[in-house]
Order: sequence, then structure tokens, then C-alpha cells
Amino acid sequence: MAHDYAQEVADLSYETARDQLAETVNRLEQGGATLEESLELWERGTALADRCEQWLTGARQRLEAAQEASVAGQQSAATAGAAEPGAADQDATGAPATTPGDDDVF
Repeated sequence: MAHDYAQEVADLSYETARDQLAETVNRLEQGGATLEESLELWERGTALADRCEQWLTGARQRLEAAQEASVAGQQSAATAGAAEPGAADQDATGAPATTPGDDDVF
């Protein structure tokens, strides 16, 4: 009967899964294990690597969402700044805008 390593590691934090993966790889690299033990280590290592990848993918998605929210917030602030009272009375440099005929003297 195959062992369900994915279920076993499903609740591990990234750091714990990473540390256990490093330990598993070290044990495999040392050699000396039987074929069955090596297969068990390989299966557990694969489950641990998958768990680490899940954490990293989630972190990447959170980072991208935060960056998108930041950009959206900056764009929203820039748009709101253009709509501030008096903004229409200024040019791009912030100087008072002139309209044709402003120089006319009556």
C-alpha cells in the first residue's frame, strides 16, 4: 500500500517543508539505503517539494496582487488629483491656466 505523503505534508509551513526536504535530499545523497527506503524518501521528497512550490506560488500570487493594488491605488490617486477643485484652473506645471482673451483689457 502506497503512503500518502501529500496528505502528510499538507499542513506544513514553508520553512518546515523546506527543511525536511533538505534533510530528505541529504539522506538520499548519502546512499546506503535499500531500494525500498530510497523510493520512500523519493516519494516523500517529491511531496515536500510540491508543498514548497504551493507556498511559493501562493506567495507569488499575493505579491502580484499587492503590486496590482498599489499600481491601481497610484492611478486612482493621480486621477483624483486631476479632479481636485482648482485643478482645471492650472496647466500641467501648476501655473494658472489662461484662456484666449485673458489678456484683453476692458
